[in-house]
Amino acid sequence: MGVQRMDNVGIVVEDMEAAIAFFVELGMELEGRTEVEGPVADRCTGLDGVHCDIAMVRTPDGHSRLELARYRSPAVIDDGPRDRPHNVLGTHRVMFAVDDLEATVARLRPHGAELLGSIARYEDSYLLCYLRGPAGIIVGLAEQLR
Repeated sequence: MGVQRMDNVGIVVEDMEAAIAFFVELGMELEGRTEVEGPVADRCTGLDGVHCDIAMVRTPDGHSRLELARYRSPAVIDDGPRDRPHNVLGTHRVMFAVDDLEATVARLRPHGAELLGSIARYEDSYLLCYLRGPAGIIVGLAEQLR
């Protein structure tokens, strides 16, 4: 048997409260919070001494989730600038469908969102943009035009 579904996408963050606030403002719902540590966490991640805070946020339809993780130990590794362009190998981008792209961008700006380029119109089908969210992650937004 193959994949049943995609369960979640994990994002390591420095500021858990800011990350939760960003994604809640986007329209996601906080599903729950917990701490993980111990041998199972160590074996699963391949790290020693894992202790991290976890928050799970989900889309309103309940089908998609982001797992936000703030490591207490081991120390987070900062692998360089967080303003890397979209075409860097391994760069993560999460795309969300929204009702009103311009209003969503305006709501997210006070939470640190910065457009990578500008809002673009794809034919008469979509408004699209990429913006930088918590921990430098690139968040895509798409509004289907009617």
